[in-house]
Amino acid sequence: MNCSISGEVPEDPVVSKKSGLLFEKRLIETHIADYGKCPITGEPLTLDDLVPIKTGKIVKPRPVQAASIPGMLGMFQNEWDGLMLSNFALEQQLHTARQELSHALYQHDAACRVIARLKKERDEARSLLATAERPFPVSANAIPANVSGLSNGKRAAEDDEMAHGGKKMHPGITSAIISELTDCNAALSQQRKKRQISTTLAPVESIEAYTQISSHPFHKTNKPGIMSLDILYSKDLIATGGIDMNAVIFDRPSGQILSTLSGHSKKVTSVKFVAQGESLLTSSADKTVRVWQGSEDGNYNCKHILRDHTAEVQAVTVHATNNYFVTASLDGTWCFYDLSSGTCLTQVADTSGSSEGYTSAAFHPDGLIIGTGTTDALVKIWDVKNQSNVAKFDGHTGSVTAISFSENGYFLATAAHDGVKLWDLRKLKNFRNFAPYDSETPTNSVEFDHSGSYLAVAGSDIRIYQVANVKSEWNCIKTFPDLSGTGKVTCVKFGPDSKYIAVGSMDRNLRIFGQPSEDTPTES
Repeated sequence: MNCSISGEVPEDPVVSKKSGLLFEKRLIETHIADYGKCPITGEPLTLDDLVPIKTGKIVKPRPVQAASIPGMLGMFQNEWDGLMLSNFALEQQLHTARQELSHALYQHDAACRVIARLKKERDEARSLLATAERPFPVSANAIPANVSGLSNGKRAAEDDEMAHGGKKMHPGITSAIISELTDCNAALSQQRKKRQISTTLAPVESIEAYTQISSHPFHKTNKPGIMSLDILYSKDLIATGGIDMNAVIFDRPSGQILSTLSGHSKKVTSVKFVAQGESLLTSSADKTVRVWQGSEDGNYNCKHILRDHTAEVQAVTVHATNNYFVTASLDGTWCFYDLSSGTCLTQVADTSGSSEGYTSAAFHPDGLIIGTGTTDALVKIWDVKNQSNVAKFDGHTGSVTAISFSENGYFLATAAHDGVKLWDLRKLKNFRNFAPYDSETPTNSVEFDHSGSYLAVAGSDIRIYQVANVKSEWNCIKTFPDLSGTGKVTCVKFGPDSKYIAVGSMDRNLRIFGQPSEDTPTES
């Protein structure tokens, strides 16, 4: 008789009163202690239901397989095969369990995201409801024009420095303004169809011969770094914005600083001339934008301090009419302003629920669309007339640091950590990529020249490309080293007719690259 559990001849046999089955005593006692039932029939079973059987000393017979070495090897092989099959089954069960756990975790993460989005939408709805229930607040962005100012941009603007409670309400872009923008667009589009490249534009051979012709230490040594620059072509003036919280206006032909504009409390992130230089716009990490009005003595006084943003203002861009401008901020909004009054006509946020901030912005040359770059590596194209997002370009890695429209009207260049991407606005697709630097070096600036013939790219050096069409190759015709020693070129701009190239880096110097001439100042 064999044990019903082990199948072996029991050394200490017992029999169940209920089922009459034979068991090895130690095995059945262990099973009853664990489960309290018969392992074969499943009926309740206790130790009192077991009856010991008295037997003589049993000598277990040797199995036939163990009688010879080949038999023992076969027996070992069978045991090994059984072990491997059991191990395989366990691995399969483990794999299935891991898949189920992964799926459960994915569902949990998705549920958390949905809950977070719903909470955000709920809070926004509550905020809008609370705003709608408040009395209409009085907005006072503009500083009266007759307020006296101090030289070099310092002014007594205590009244404007006061905070105004409540969320600001904006009048919106009126039909008259939209008509003005549309007429400007039609006129510029018509001119573009007849556009011809200027005969005075610097040829490729000249740019290939460019070298550094001057260096100008504008900004403070304790806070070096030029974050942005702009050039007024009609007067050959260069404006720079620095980490030292100042903006500097420089007359390049004479090599003299015309004005240093102080007033921001943090670094100046963007500078833009308006019209013939009567005004200058500066944006800052202090969440403000300042409108500076030029005077006959060459100084610039602060005319407006604009406080509509709640985070760093990263970019400012001027409309072709020179009557309006747009600012873009890390708070995830862009604002459309009337220049003369300093009034924010509208403040636009992405209604899709995305929370990324804006790191760059530029008007299309015709003025009816705006391009913005975000912290989430997206490029968004906006229709100015109805403030709607009409296109999105993805594919970049990291924040979009710069954006530039070509004068031809249908090329767009964007820069980010992974390099430069070129987009065809006619087909809304990416047609070429430049990755000039390694994965640890971001591209900080990209800029078309005013004719649309050249493209400048800046990162750890400055590279000039000759613009071609969608299918042809864009050749790099010149590479300038970063002479600042910082390894980080932050901004680049072509001069009039590309006769020179202005470069800002993370030191305090503005560098000019061009062809040396006898009347060019080398240092200031």
